[in-house]
Amino acid sequence: MIKNVPETKSQHIKDMRGAFEHRATWMYLMYKEGKKAGLSDEFAHKAILECGRFHGETKYTHTDDLHVFHKEFINDNVKEIFQMEDTCTDDKLSVDFHYCPLVAAWKKLGATDEECSVLCDIAMDGDRGICEKMNYDFYLGKTIANGEDVCEVRISKK
Repeated sequence: MIKNVPETKSQHIKDMRGAFEHRATWMYLMYKEGKKAGLSDEFAHKAILECGRFHGETKYTHTDDLHVFHKEFINDNVKEIFQMEDTCTDDKLSVDFHYCPLVAAWKKLGATDEECSVLCDIAMDGDRGICEKMNYDFYLGKTIANGEDVCEVRISKK
């Protein structure tokens, strides 16, 4: 069952959620084929972590100012797509996601709860890689993929 499917009147946000679901479909199907080929989850963790490192190196202003990073990491579209609540102080960025189009896609494809949990952890390696390049600590608390109503992401200065 897909929880917390938020309504939106914005066709742009609907389209963006659809794009996230499409990418999550790719990820799921590639993951399943990797498993059939005898690969461990490690291949996917490494690939997504490297993707995050690439984005951390090329997409964001390199600064220890979390407020600058916050504005670049979470724009208004991303906030609405994931139904985010966010707060930022000088030392910590806290983000709560109340919807995840990736989990929604995986559930539509018939992914098990265990697969959703693994896929979520793999997907979060992207953010881990970004934070690694930005020299921030990354913490993932509760997740929608694990049946919670929220995903808790915390990013802080080292």
